[in-house]
Amino acid sequence: MQVLIIEDEPRAASQLQNMLKASHFEYQLLDIIDTVEDAVIWFQKNTAPDLVFMDIQLADGLSFEIFQNIEVEAPIIFTTAFDQYAIQAFKVNSIDYLLKPIQGEDLTKALDKFGKSNKTPTIDPAILKQFLTNIQTPPSRTGILVKEGSGFVQIKMTELLYVYSQESITFGITADKRYFIDETIDQLFNTLENSVFYRINRGQIVSKNAIQKIDSYFNHRVKLSMTNPRDQEFIVSRPKTSDFKEWMNR
Repeated sequence: MQVLIIEDEPRAASQLQNMLKASHFEYQLLDIIDTVEDAVIWFQKNTAPDLVFMDIQLADGLSFEIFQNIEVEAPIIFTTAFDQYAIQAFKVNSIDYLLKPIQGEDLTKALDKFGKSNKTPTIDPAILKQFLTNIQTPPSRTGILVKEGSGFVQIKMTELLYVYSQESITFGITADKRYFIDETIDQLFNTLENSVFYRINRGQIVSKNAIQKIDSYFNHRVKLSMTNPRDQEFIVSRPKTSDFKEWMNR
């Protein structure tokens, strides 16, 4: 039994493997992938596995974005720490879903359900699109607290040009300054207005208002010219390129 694990938390991936062994489930682990981008590339280059364990929130976005870029012809057991995602994951025709922290009994039931399945479920594009629309409802955050000297100041979201992560540190850039943000890029992006901000890759979020130019780039990607770039390169990851162009047209 060939298994693929798509999970951005190494500890969670390791725990899942230990639980599979404890359940006496015989399998061959093909790979562990932690991003939407790498998952799309993996499916493009490899034969579909017998079973996929897929976390919903990955390092560079939601795993549902994978299905916007490629057809996945494999049974999927979704894993998530968030109840609001669990029911939706089930509705996109996965074999099952597991809430984190995963319980041994739940894993056993999911594997049993997988064993009794006669066909590979397919992802319903209509349900997926509706789900993505629902979870991308713009939040109401208008400001962000950033470090300045020995204290903090608040900058308006309208001042934020882009955000990037470097060596696990998150920085926010305005027209004239760089600020340290005491949030991970994942935490921050989940609070930003989706009509204005877009996560172009694992480590960068850009404001539509700060994009000066879009150029074609190697391997079907695009490269952005930004206001106050500060030696940063802004390259939209390949799986996100089509969606990014749609976002720019809104």
